[in-house]
Amino acid sequence: MNNDLSATEAARLLNVSLPTLYSYVSRGLLASVSNGDSRRKRYPQEDVLRLAARKNDARHGGQTAVAAMHWGLPVLETRISHIFDGRLLYRGCDATALAESATLETAAGLLWDDNAIDYFQQDAPVLPQELAGAPDAPPLARAMLAMAMLASMPALADILKSGPALMRILAAALLQTAPSALPLHLQLAQVWHADAQQTELLRAALVLLADHELNASTFAVRCVASTGASLAAALMAGLAALSGDKHGGGSAAARRMLMQALAAPDASAAIGAYYKTTTPEFAGFGHPLYPDGDPRAAYLLGSLTTMAHEKPELAAILAVCAAAGELLDTRPNADLALAAMELAFGWPEGSGWSVFMLARSAGWIAHAAEQAASAALIRPRARYIGRHQRD
Repeated sequence: MNNDLSATEAARLLNVSLPTLYSYVSRGLLASVSNGDSRRKRYPQEDVLRLAARKNDARHGGQTAVAAMHWGLPVLETRISHIFDGRLLYRGCDATALAESATLETAAGLLWDDNAIDYFQQDAPVLPQELAGAPDAPPLARAMLAMAMLASMPALADILKSGPALMRILAAALLQTAPSALPLHLQLAQVWHADAQQTELLRAALVLLADHELNASTFAVRCVASTGASLAAALMAGLAALSGDKHGGGSAAARRMLMQALAAPDASAAIGAYYKTTTPEFAGFGHPLYPDGDPRAAYLLGSLTTMAHEKPELAAILAVCAAAGELLDTRPNADLALAAMELAFGWPEGSGWSVFMLARSAGWIAHAAEQAASAALIRPRARYIGRHQRD
């Protein structure tokens, strides 16, 4: 399908006159392509939309960075993923469509280089004994420790550059197992004793959470990667960002709400009391980038609904989810879906967080590679608002 635009269409999108459009071409800001035998030029739609976004940023002047920190304007360009019209797209592919059958490994290959190479054909890495980790530590701490130790071992240079090896090591740290070449969703399923339906849901969840544009942890990864640090060090930065309740703690907060509501004589009262002290956005409900609802949550909760008639515990959990949505007058996000899965299937507490970490590592690796390839150091400026001179 040819998405090239006419000069009139391109000028309308850019909100400029035709002479201004032609000046953009002459200045190298926009490409034009020949229209076959016709002398009229055409303009690639994606290039026009990208230039329109840049013009929009420029109008906001020095407020761009401030707005970006509050779910506003973009601060980096990427070819990896974006959120558009309520959909999450990986290199132009709808994540919810991919979730129907893809694995996390397939999604990772798409994010890394549009599946030009099957990276996961290689064997699982064999690691030194000292990388076994601290058995009594929680999964996030074990994962951070593994990445920190890898980053300090230059002798493991091949592993430090290998996305598949690092994802398998991360899975091993989260699950306290040896690194394996088994598909990652099956590794989770084996340790958590998931049945066939649950295993399929795990597979889909990993795909849906593999990337999410320029969120806090991904930006941290890109900042570290821009310094020339190793891939393991960049992943450690992403894990550190996830340790914050406002980013990685959403499924745990949603789980607490579900447990309190299920145990209370009046579920609605318990839900209302919980969200008086907890921001819904950080505990399962609402998302600034999805005003009409998080498609990842819709997919996962929809799958859970089809299973509920055979599982009374799951039906009760979904009833609480519905009651909370009505009370808050907002729709669920992916954190609520992870919490519902964890609680309904009796997986270890914090397993939703582990799913999130393992899934998102695929996107982190893609962004780290894209940032490193740009050879640019991320070094924004601050707007000083303090005292300029002391008396």
